[in-house]
Parts: sequence; structure tokens; C-alpha cells
Amino acid sequence: MRLRSPPPPPFLLPVLLLLLVLSIFMGFARAMSQSKASFKDQFDIMWSEDHFKTSEDGQIWYLSLDKETGCGFQTKQRYRFGWFSMKMKLVGGDSAGVVTAFYMCSENGAGPHRDEVDIEFLGNRTWQPYLIQTNVYKNGVGGREMRHALWFDPTADYHTYAFLWNNQQLTFMVDRVPLRVFKNNGKPNNFFPNEKPMYLFSSIWNADDWATRGGLEKTNWTLAPFESSYKDFSFDGCQWEDPYPACVSTTTQNWWDQYPAWHLSDTQKMDYAWVQRNLVIYDYCKDYARYPKLPPECSLSPWD
Repeated sequence: MRLRSPPPPPFLLPVLLLLLVLSIFMGFARAMSQSKASFKDQFDIMWSEDHFKTSEDGQIWYLSLDKETGCGFQTKQRYRFGWFSMKMKLVGGDSAGVVTAFYMCSENGAGPHRDEVDIEFLGNRTWQPYLIQTNVYKNGVGGREMRHALWFDPTADYHTYAFLWNNQQLTFMVDRVPLRVFKNNGKPNNFFPNEKPMYLFSSIWNADDWATRGGLEKTNWTLAPFESSYKDFSFDGCQWEDPYPACVSTTTQNWWDQYPAWHLSDTQKMDYAWVQRNLVIYDYCKDYARYPKLPPECSLSPWD
């Protein structure tokens, strides 16, 4: 006869919860400690190396866009789940038509069967606010766009944009504030990108056919080159190693895949509620003209 272990005494429960919370903060700190590696240690330039430069100490990376081309870089490694963040400062002034992106993708190019998770900044006319667009692709199918306003000027200083990705949910964060929560419904045919490892990318490119006011505002090339800058890429994730069929971690104590990381905390829920009230510009889950029958993930609650 097997005996069950007794439950922890009630007075230990707050202690255990505190330890879980501390593990998350330790994870953040560990991720930040990795951000000082050199660019060449972590990334490859995807295209237009002559449109890329670094600061003298190599810690700030600049991408530029002109009428000929933009520029982009990607991580050398692929990951499946974890915490990934980048500090970015966007193009100032008139940036209509210019898109600056930080995203994850399972392929080097926009392949027809890719999984992809996007943070894109849609350029603006001078004095108009930047919009941040997020999107999710599963097996090449997207159409899960949300657009938000920001509560600060993203061209004035660096701000941190991040993904917290585990098998339960994908959280888009700005300066640790949850902007969007995309849930996994746990079903075999769900839309959640949890099967394919992904690279991390950053890029700047011209999209004046759609990016600013639906393409009405075109890029003013007399102001080129347009420049965005990046620093302090940090991650704490499960690095994919071929030919493993799944990402196998060496530890079961990954903070980004423990219970507190599967849900918003009480403080995050307050921040998220404020974002929902004040910053949402577009939500595909409320676009009944586009989706008379809403995609199934729209019924999943981000609060659970």
C-alpha cells in the first residue's frame, strides 16, 4: 500500500508562494546577465550588412532604411519557450511607412508553413502617435492582429519589448507591462505556436503600402536614412538542439515554465486591465465584419 505524502502545513504555503515569485525574479536577473554578449556571439545579419553598425563598445546596434533597402538580423540559435526581450529606440520624426520589428519565427524567410510571433511598430507622420501591432501565425496562417497605442514616446529613449512564451500562454510585454495574452486551449488543432522552435529577429523595412493609415501615408524618402537602434537582448529559454524531436531542458526549474508564469499575477492583471481600457486600437476578436464567426481562441480568457 502506497502512502500519500501529507500536504504542506498551512503556514508554509505563503513561503512556497514567495519562493515561486522569487524564482521568477531570479530568472529575469539571469536573463539580463546574458545581454552583454557581443553581437557576433548571438546574431547573424540577414541582409544589407552595409546598413548595420554598432556603437564603439559594440553594445548598441543600429539598423537603417533608405529607398534601396532596409536591414535585419537574427539569432544564431533557435528556442522553444522562454523569456526574450530587447531594448529598442524607434525612428524619430516623420517615419510614415517605416516598420521596425522584433519577432520570433520558425524559418529564416516568410515560408508558407511558418510559425511566427510579431511585435511591429507602425511608423507615423510627425506628431502622430506610434502604434504597436502584434500578430501570431500558425503554419503560415496569420490574421490575429492587435494594435495598441503606447503610453510613452518610443523615439525618445529605449524601452523593453518582450515575449514570455511557454506551453500555457504567450504574453507580449512592454516594460514588463502585459500588453497582450494569447492562450493555448490545449487541443490538437489549436492556433497556439508551441511545436516549432523559433529564431529571434529584428528588422527595419518599408511597408508604406499598408503600415500608416492603411497605406494612405507614404514614406518621405527625402528624410532617409531612417534609423532604429537596439541593445540589451536578453533571454532565458530552452535552446533547440537538432535532431531532438522536442526541446528537452536540463532542469525542471525553469522559472518561465512554472505556475506563476502560466498566468498573470494580481499586479499584472491590474496593468492589463488598464491597457484594455485605454490603449487598444484594434482587436481582431472584436472585428465581426472580418470574422462573422470568431476564431476559437477568442473565447479563451486571458484572466485565467
